[in-house]
Amino acid sequence: MAIASIKGIIAGAVNIGVAIVMGAAMPPVSVSAAAATVGLMGYGVSLTLFVLALRDLGTARTGAYFSVAPFFGAAIALVVQHEPMSAPLMIAAGLMAWGVWLHLSEVHEHLHLHKRLEHSHSHVHDAHHQHRHESNWDGTEPHTHLHVHAPLRHAHPHYPDIHHRHEH
Repeated sequence: MAIASIKGIIAGAVNIGVAIVMGAAMPPVSVSAAAATVGLMGYGVSLTLFVLALRDLGTARTGAYFSVAPFFGAAIALVVQHEPMSAPLMIAAGLMAWGVWLHLSEVHEHLHLHKRLEHSHSHVHDAHHQHRHESNWDGTEPHTHLHVHAPLRHAHPHYPDIHHRHEH
């Protein structure tokens, strides 16, 4: 979130500075607030989710899932701006939906080995997070702290994520 916040603040300040230098007048506060809200949701939240997805899902899945965003924009344009529904748009939307369905319905299970891993991220105590805590942990889940994953060999459905980077 810090990366997205810093990028947004810097980009916003630069864009406002360029507009002022070019002689643009400041818009009303209501227009500025609306633009800030759109920027926060369309850029800040999106960038934060993208970075988290890269870490947890991997680059291929993240790219596949985030590539459908323009189709949500096209769907909104169909409704809000009464844009025409074209054959290429319907074909492209169908192919994108099929690709996402293939990703979501994939079943990949085999015996695999998790090597020892020490890292920090938000987690709950599941099959991959069996570790002790210092006495000051209040039992809240999910929680974040540096922890060690002992080597573990097991089988369960999975996809390449932060805990499943292994060869086949």
